[in-house]
Amino acid sequence: MKKLLTLLLSLSLTLFLCQKVELKKITDSSQIFKGEIAGVPVTMQLYYAGIADCSLYQYFVDGWYYYDKYQKKIPLTGIYDYGKLSLYNFGTKQKQNSKKFRDSITSPQKVEKTSEIAEALHPKESIIFEQNDKENPILGNFYLNEKTQPAKLFTGNDMIYRYNNYLILPNNKKINTFDFINKHGGNQLISYASGENGNRVLLYFEESSNFNACGRCGASEGEKGYRVLYFTKDWNYKSYEEFLTESCLENMYDTKETKSKDRKTLTFKVNKTESTPDYTFTVDIKNASVRKSK
Repeated sequence: MKKLLTLLLSLSLTLFLCQKVELKKITDSSQIFKGEIAGVPVTMQLYYAGIADCSLYQYFVDGWYYYDKYQKKIPLTGIYDYGKLSLYNFGTKQKQNSKKFRDSITSPQKVEKTSEIAEALHPKESIIFEQNDKENPILGNFYLNEKTQPAKLFTGNDMIYRYNNYLILPNNKKINTFDFINKHGGNQLISYASGENGNRVLLYFEESSNFNACGRCGASEGEKGYRVLYFTKDWNYKSYEEFLTESCLENMYDTKETKSKDRKTLTFKVNKTESTPDYTFTVDIKNASVRKSK
């Protein structure tokens, strides 16, 4: 009996020590959606097909949908515009009119005229999902033979091109920073630690300031800094804090960095910006924590 207990204790300790945190970066260029058209179940797959001009919030998509009962794929082409999804089937002229449609949209101003450009090419079917604020389902309309039917996608996000940063956590848990921090990705796992109030994960990040390369800070070196993610003892996510070392959006540059001799502690002196006074913060890599001071 003692040998059995010893073995079980040893196995439990081994499992505990094997528990670790990992970060996996996966960039999606396609999405499969479930939904309905006129109350009938459908499946839709859409692929990222290139930026319309200079914003990653405005891009072309190709793909198909089918009614789940029949599973006959119906081709689609269209555009994703800051959450609005406009999709078209041109029937027997799908290939040639898809090219004409794409060649006609070369700027944000042309994106605004997506519906007008598509209608001039006489689509057989149109499916339009309006811009939403993470509402699930996403609602829209299906147009065929001058008739309009309701359409919906069972998701809160119809963005096809996604920078996923998956945190693989103990207790078989996984979260995506895309869902609760922002859509920019760019995170790197530095360390993780446990304390009386729960668990912490320390990330370093470098991300774009703006997905629109033609907009403010679109061509900058981006946002850089550290994030501390807080979890319960059971690894349920609670919140996060962010500490910038460089930012175009905040006009934050020339931050001074000092490293301890063992390189386990990093101290940053942040200069005054338009919105914040100067301050200092210290990154404790071993303890996965950040301490801010004046």
